[in-house]
Amino acid sequence: MSFFMRTARADDLQTLYEMAKLTGGGFTNLPADRSALAAKLERTEQALARESDGVEDELIVMVLENGATGQVRGTCQIFPVVGRHGPFYSYRLGALTQHSRELSRTFRAETLSLVTDLEGATEVGGLFLHPRERAEGLGLLLARSRYLYIRNHRSRFGDRIIAELRGVIDEAGGSPFWDGLAGRFFGMSFQEADEFNAIHGNQFIADLMPRAPIYTAMLNDGARSVIGLPHPNGRAAMRMLETEGFANPGYIDIFDGGPTMVGEIDSLRTVANAQDVTLSAIHESGGEKMLVATGRLASYRCTYGFINKGEDGSVSLDRVSAEILGIGPNETFTMAARA
Repeated sequence: MSFFMRTARADDLQTLYEMAKLTGGGFTNLPADRSALAAKLERTEQALARESDGVEDELIVMVLENGATGQVRGTCQIFPVVGRHGPFYSYRLGALTQHSRELSRTFRAETLSLVTDLEGATEVGGLFLHPRERAEGLGLLLARSRYLYIRNHRSRFGDRIIAELRGVIDEAGGSPFWDGLAGRFFGMSFQEADEFNAIHGNQFIADLMPRAPIYTAMLNDGARSVIGLPHPNGRAAMRMLETEGFANPGYIDIFDGGPTMVGEIDSLRTVANAQDVTLSAIHESGGEKMLVATGRLASYRCTYGFINKGEDGSVSLDRVSAEILGIGPNETFTMAARA
């Protein structure tokens, strides 16, 4: 396979912009706005230039490149820490139980509470794969390459990790959750709010929304029915996150109501099972298909490779993958099981 992951560069701007136009809205980490995307690439360049350890408020944009054509066909992002320079708000699903002795009745109400519980976590997001490339496990390569990057730069990340999944968007491009809750306070359509959110963030919602818990029973049926549900195109991503070790503890996005998945970095399947090994030899073909990665910061690369393991502990890698990673015998790389 000639596809591989690398960190993004300034000259990826046009391709990222073209992919952003394919998302269909509600994809706040990949806005169809050149200035916003250019700012993301600039932040990435600054983060990759920093050689010191420690967790900083940075952004790493990564891209999926077809090594045979040079085309970029997917992207994803890593935010080492959220909430460092401003509150990181979520809604937390909860319940309030009340009892009336006179009526001999107990009432249990579902509530949405505005919280900052997830501040300080690492966030992975912005994952998008070109529709024509959604095969051969490339979505998994996009997702899991981020976890190997985090593992191999462990001092730059905290302990907890989150992933916000896009909420349900209707056929007209609207959000039932937005229309039923936040939209009532802002006098703007979801499309207008989506564009503003993608460029400026969702702080404006938190600034103006009520701070008291909201009873979901007071929302319309459309809004209630989508609370905590991912966009239909995000269901596979949710399953991948669950397989990786993320859970859904009841946090949702204050913008579109999509679920926020939460995990512990060191417990993620990819991180826990990865191994650093020394390349013993290069072979032409065959072997077990695995995730392989090497390099630090701007030189990081990750791809699927074919591994042969000897009884003496030796490890050989197929030539195509070795060339993508730029490694030869006696050099070290990281490998993790594909499934």
